[in-house]
Amino acid sequence: MRDITTSKEKLLKKIRKALLEKRDNPYPNLEDLPHYPLNVELPEVLFAEQFAAVSGQFVFCEDEVQFIENLLELAEQRKWHKIYCWEPALQDILIKFDYPFFKTDKDFEQADVGFTLCEALIARNGSILLSNANMAGRRLSIYPPVHIVLAYSSQMVLDLKDGFKRIKEKYGNNLPTMLSNVTGPSRTADIEKTLVLGAHGPKELFVFLLDG
Repeated sequence: MRDITTSKEKLLKKIRKALLEKRDNPYPNLEDLPHYPLNVELPEVLFAEQFAAVSGQFVFCEDEVQFIENLLELAEQRKWHKIYCWEPALQDILIKFDYPFFKTDKDFEQADVGFTLCEALIARNGSILLSNANMAGRRLSIYPPVHIVLAYSSQMVLDLKDGFKRIKEKYGNNLPTMLSNVTGPSRTADIEKTLVLGAHGPKELFVFLLDG
């Protein structure tokens, strides 16, 4: 008698048979295997390289004085007049050095810069892990044309999984309602395949890394 079973039915039959047969996992330690080649560079160097590769701008600062000096020089060059900062820990640094900024969202549509902290820096892909758990919320890292992040070397981790681990340890079961992994300025190439920066968010992204 001629077999009229279709190729699809034969394939499904094999899948059902395989599912019924219990077999040991041939790769029990797969998740523990490294997904990237070992890197001998310092995480800070690796982050700076990867961040620059996606059009991010990286500034290393030895202390708060150097941080303010670099910020003043950059603001003067770019003619930034309206820098918005809503996080108390970051405000304390700016107030200590009499650096002018906006504490509220008054005239927010005219903002030049949104200034925030972050949860972690991911060295492997040069990205910034943000959340809405602090006073900066969702708007400050998205709306202004320039986003500046102040981070500390202690926040540097190698992989994204390490960043999520920090989040879990910090917040426990009260996780933020928004986590965002930002890799470079906002960009799109949907329009005639031409790369456009600042399409859905900041056109420029800076990270000031403070040692300590």
